[in-house]
Amino acid sequence: MNPADSDALVPFDFDPRTRVVYGPGTIDQLGELAREIGATRVLVVSDEGIARAGHVDRAVTGLNAAGLTARIFTDVQPNPTTEDVDRGLSVARQFGVDLLVAIGGGSSMDCAKGINFLLTNGGQMRDYWGVGKATKPMLPLIAIPTTAGTGSEAQSFAIIADAKTHVKMACGDKKAACRVAILDPALTLSMPAGVTAATGIDAISHALESYVTTRRNPVSQLFARRGWKLLAQGFPVVLANGAVSTDSSLLVARGAMLLGAHLAGAAIENSMLGATHALANPLTAHYGITHGLAVGLMLPHVVRFNAPAVGYLYGALAADAKICAADDIHAGELLAGYLGQLISRSGMPTNLSQCGVARAKLPQMAEDAAKQWTGTFNPRPVDESSLLELYEAAFDPPD
Repeated sequence: MNPADSDALVPFDFDPRTRVVYGPGTIDQLGELAREIGATRVLVVSDEGIARAGHVDRAVTGLNAAGLTARIFTDVQPNPTTEDVDRGLSVARQFGVDLLVAIGGGSSMDCAKGINFLLTNGGQMRDYWGVGKATKPMLPLIAIPTTAGTGSEAQSFAIIADAKTHVKMACGDKKAACRVAILDPALTLSMPAGVTAATGIDAISHALESYVTTRRNPVSQLFARRGWKLLAQGFPVVLANGAVSTDSSLLVARGAMLLGAHLAGAAIENSMLGATHALANPLTAHYGITHGLAVGLMLPHVVRFNAPAVGYLYGALAADAKICAADDIHAGELLAGYLGQLISRSGMPTNLSQCGVARAKLPQMAEDAAKQWTGTFNPRPVDESSLLELYEAAFDPPD
């Protein structure tokens, strides 16, 4: 029997809570969707870059046209911390909001979810570190991603870093899931090349990791594989067109990336992630390396590491991208090589030494990575020793 057949017997509990509205121009439905929810006072959470691109003003105009009052909070930093959440919480309390709208990348959406936790349930972010710790209902949240990366709009987790310790806290609760996700690919046409590359690799890692985790199931694999197909189709196209562009001919590729990232995010919600993200978080905490870059540094090495355990699953993904036949015994290695080529073509760093990481720091980061929750779902067990080996593999330029 094909090993993949046994996955069809894995139990699962599929509990979708997010309405998905997809298509060019769908941001203009925001006011109508907010009014359907019954909102009157809206906090729009975003960042300064998204505001400069005009997306925030467009959202507020739509809300106002629908008879809603909006307040803007754009003081959100990349990899949001408890301080970002506290600042947004102060604005939300003063304004008396009954709906949150997050526009931007994962940082804006995570910050909005963090604000929602504290506004409705009180306390501090560390009180919600883990799963299901909110005891009271939460406000509805509409998410409008402008990057094709995190898929946070499909997830019930907020990733917030402790401002003092820099430790990333995954705070998850089904009540924090977005009520509506508006996926408008036209909003992603203005993404700079660097953001396109980093968020695209992040989305790809979500599809690849969620497809093989120990918690994989038929639903998560359905989302992950379809997401991977869309991302593998769109990513080379958007890379080839590098600079910021509003060319409508890119809309199909951008749409594939946005929908692929969303489906990969939905896969995470149903099967979690693996060692790549466990390894990436300490790189961000210790060196401030952007999450997408950190993921790109580690992903090919984790795929090689996992191949002895889930090579047949990697074979299916490799075949989808026309890298090799699904039954090729070298599928894991070939897939890892393909990923390395994509990362190199994107202009992202391909080894830790390029990023100023000190080799002497690797043992400390391996110890930190071993404490990351995501690593417990990796299909091949990892510990401090194996995680150190993976950092070592990623340290020097490939031969």
